[in-house]
Amino acid sequence: MIDLSDLKKRPKAYAKAAKDKGIAVDIDAFLKLDEERRVLIAEVEGARAEKNVVSKKVPTLKGKEKEETIAAMQKLSGALKEKEEALQGVEERWRETQLLFPTIPHESVPVGKTDKENVEASRHGKVPTFAFEPKDHVTLGEALDIIDIPRGVKLAGARSYFLKGDGARLHRAVLQLALDHLTTKGWVHFTPPYLASYDCLMGTGFFPGAEEQTYAVGAQEKRGDAITPDDLYLIGTSEVSVASYHKDEVLKESELPKRYAGYSPCFRREAGTYGKDTKGLYRIHQFDKVEQVVLCRADEEEGMALFEEIRTNAEEVLQQLELPYRVMTVCTGDMGKGKVFMQDIETYMPSRSGYGETHSCSYLGDFQARRLNIKYQTESGEKLFVHTLNNTCIASPRILIPILEIYQNKDSTVTVPEILRPYMGGQDLIVPR
Repeated sequence: MIDLSDLKKRPKAYAKAAKDKGIAVDIDAFLKLDEERRVLIAEVEGARAEKNVVSKKVPTLKGKEKEETIAAMQKLSGALKEKEEALQGVEERWRETQLLFPTIPHESVPVGKTDKENVEASRHGKVPTFAFEPKDHVTLGEALDIIDIPRGVKLAGARSYFLKGDGARLHRAVLQLALDHLTTKGWVHFTPPYLASYDCLMGTGFFPGAEEQTYAVGAQEKRGDAITPDDLYLIGTSEVSVASYHKDEVLKESELPKRYAGYSPCFRREAGTYGKDTKGLYRIHQFDKVEQVVLCRADEEEGMALFEEIRTNAEEVLQQLELPYRVMTVCTGDMGKGKVFMQDIETYMPSRSGYGETHSCSYLGDFQARRLNIKYQTESGEKLFVHTLNNTCIASPRILIPILEIYQNKDSTVTVPEILRPYMGGQDLIVPR
């Protein structure tokens, strides 16, 4: 959701943003709808006022005059009902259309249609070379008995898996590393609800648009005499829960920025990705993630500075793991309607002979705060919407792909990255059980 007063001041800028982001929304048509709504509101209020005047006169009248006045009031009531119904329909379209509006991208965002047009901003670390034929993470995981995809598929269908033994321990180790890294920087940890309401998914910008990627809870419960489905969904990121934590609240300016680290399992249907990245742990239905969520003052310069901070936090974890990666500035067509600025971090994966996305970092301005109704009060007493940011500090098991493949040895054992050894009881090598 965006600032409508700003939309009316700069309709061409929003029309360009929609075009650049590939969003089908007609700004001019909405402005006409907004004017129609304004006129209908005035007409409805006028009709209600007229009806009230007439209704107050009825008790004072008698005979034919009273009958005529009652007939006139009934006629007014019919006309009012028609106008109210018309207003209701217009307001419904007015609200729904607003949910499609994009934010205006930061001036530095490259214009493009797909991820092929994202721009490399920086590259770090040395791409590995091997004196032997390297194996992919699935082959390694099966040889070491730490990944079992067939049994995962047997239980839960495609894109399911088991991590076992040292695979499960490595998974937990890398997540704890990220949490500990954020702890040293003073971030507040969250274990949030893994279920969220429609309002939270709408508020964070996932609805409308990501319904097909989201698992809806199918259980039903009896409420009184009616049986209705729960309006709950499994989260695809703790961003949904943590960003909604202050929903409908007014914070103090002195409290900002809020730096939160949400740790949760995440669930995604991956609808529409049939045949894409189907092998291994790259694109799966369930994973764990440490997500950074920030609420700050309504100041773009401050927001962009915090963007650098949270992306750097993620980079520092990769540097501790000694994994080569690159930072990609995401183009307009690949960034989503709510993003003002976005970068992905891609980590090198030998089995892909290139880089694969492992992290995403986004600055959304007041887009989410307007939907979630999160404000702060300035020292002068003014109430403004906060700005929000989020970043993947680490997501596993996808990050296990480069760890296993880069740290593999000729005999198919895997060296445990030095930074993870304290989390693995001092273990420095993963060997077949």
